[in-house]
Amino acid sequence: MVKPNEKYLFGRFNWKDWHIMLPAVFFATGFIWDALTIGRNVASTDLIIFAGYLLVAALILFITSRPSFILADEAKLPTSLYTLVTSRWPYFLLQFLFGSLLSALFILYFKSSSHWLAWLMCIILGVLLVANEFLEDQYRRFTVSWALFGLCAMLLFNFTLPFILGSVLSIWFYLSTLLGAMLVYWLYTKTPNHLGSIWPVSVIAGFLMLAYAVDMIPPVPLVKRDIAMAYAIEKVAGKYQLSQQKSPWWVFWRKTSDDLEVTGGQRIYCFSSIFAPAGLKTKLFHDWHRHTKQGWVLQSRASFSVNGGRYDGFRGYTYKTNPAAGDWRVIIKTENEKTLAVHHFSVRLTKESAPSTRYLY
Repeated sequence: MVKPNEKYLFGRFNWKDWHIMLPAVFFATGFIWDALTIGRNVASTDLIIFAGYLLVAALILFITSRPSFILADEAKLPTSLYTLVTSRWPYFLLQFLFGSLLSALFILYFKSSSHWLAWLMCIILGVLLVANEFLEDQYRRFTVSWALFGLCAMLLFNFTLPFILGSVLSIWFYLSTLLGAMLVYWLYTKTPNHLGSIWPVSVIAGFLMLAYAVDMIPPVPLVKRDIAMAYAIEKVAGKYQLSQQKSPWWVFWRKTSDDLEVTGGQRIYCFSSIFAPAGLKTKLFHDWHRHTKQGWVLQSRASFSVNGGRYDGFRGYTYKTNPAAGDWRVIIKTENEKTLAVHHFSVRLTKESAPSTRYLY
């Protein structure tokens, strides 16, 4: 009788080859950690950490492109050092750094996406995040390394420059994209052998600028926190208390509903909480649209100012009196017409006030 091979478990995996599982383990733990710690706001410490990742990635690209690394002579180097520089570890570390940056950027963009164009950008980042787990061998050809380094640099600069300047004007997005691309080109010129192609970085920069122009990229570093529809709003002990539509008993996973029952002449409110970094000042708009035979038609627009710095988000609300029955949406936009969030709800006219429940925000 042949004994089972004790080295294998779960198919043909050899537990002596434990290092093969490292990318998957780092991917899962890193993504879960990012999901729990970032996304509801953008902290300066997060940006410093991400900048550190980018700096280490730049150093690895510079070192691995040097002739002394590529043509390492075993006789001239200590065994441990030779093993290090000729092994897969520099490329594995690049994979880890790019994965960490893409994971954080995916979560930040995901939290600020509420319409299909922004979702498309999230899908692209998500595909790159997963694909990064299979690209380690491609980093040796450098073209992929320069492209991913350029993408991460530009997207990180897109957050950092508005964060520092306290403004979400479009000019800062375009300028930060150019600065990120220029950083990659500068680093490429400093590498001795100019390995790999640098032209994909220009394509990525052009794509990001086009994507921003068509409202495909949310107005970072603003991050959506909460959006809710209410029948009444009052301030209680520094918080807002909202009277909201109760969900039917069979919708047990939600306590409130966006299917509003409204009496004649009644007001409905749209409450929004948006995180903005300290020092950032801008104006936000609530565009109220109703769906008609002609499609979505703007019914009214109201604005309020935002002063950043509050961890729980800057809160504001607008209202609509005597809304018509049908499907509605409120689009939250910045003063330069960039979409931050889209919230859908419906209105049904009734003769009696609907049962409501109260929550603090």
